[in-house]
Amino acid sequence: MNESSATQAHDMSWSREPEPQSIAVQAKDLAKTYIGGDGGELRVLAGVDLIVMPGEAVAIVGASGAGKSTLLHLLGGLDSPTSGVVEVGGVRLNALSERELALLRNERIGFVFQFHHLLREFTAAENVAMPLLIGGSSRRQALSRARELLDEVGLGGRLEHRPNELSGGEQQRVAVARALVARPLLLLADEPSGNLDTQSSEHLHELFFRLRAKHRLAMVIATHNRELADRADRVLLVRDGRLESFHT
Repeated sequence: MNESSATQAHDMSWSREPEPQSIAVQAKDLAKTYIGGDGGELRVLAGVDLIVMPGEAVAIVGASGAGKSTLLHLLGGLDSPTSGVVEVGGVRLNALSERELALLRNERIGFVFQFHHLLREFTAAENVAMPLLIGGSSRRQALSRARELLDEVGLGGRLEHRPNELSGGEQQRVAVARALVARPLLLLADEPSGNLDTQSSEHLHELFFRLRAKHRLAMVIATHNRELADRADRVLLVRDGRLESFHT
């Protein structure tokens, strides 16, 4: 094997399909400390352990500023821990190069945030197709998959609409379709219904759990919404930098 082939093989070595019963995401002794402008330390997470299996939904609750979003960013490789380890599908994130980490995020992890972050100059179908286009899929293949997902989330008739032509709930459903377009192992959602009215929130919650069942997604959802948290298999509370079971 020449050097180029060896490099390519290394780059793609993590991209094998995970074993059916493998852990979707695991955090081991995860800690995160930020340095403030005055040089002081702000400890947000201190020794978090978490295992989420394929098909399992875990809700993360806690006070504002407790570290829910920080935990999701670490699980998704959007930020690096001060110490500890995150593994997605058995792949240790801190062992990857920046390029490999970007590939893994694009292919194995779907993100849904409180604000949809859609690109306003593109249609719904183009927004959903974007992760596949970035990953190297042809435009025809990417848009075909995007149409399939938009139909699945009830927006098959809105393919050519741009974000400003969609309601808030519809925009968030486009964001969900985009998160799932690459068939990820793990879906991370940070206050996904926090910007929606009650009816749109209920529709979004139903959608999440219908898609979870169909695609056997592992889901970790940070939320203040009691109804959404109650749908999860487990509810965990972030308090004093650690995770503990939360019983409603």
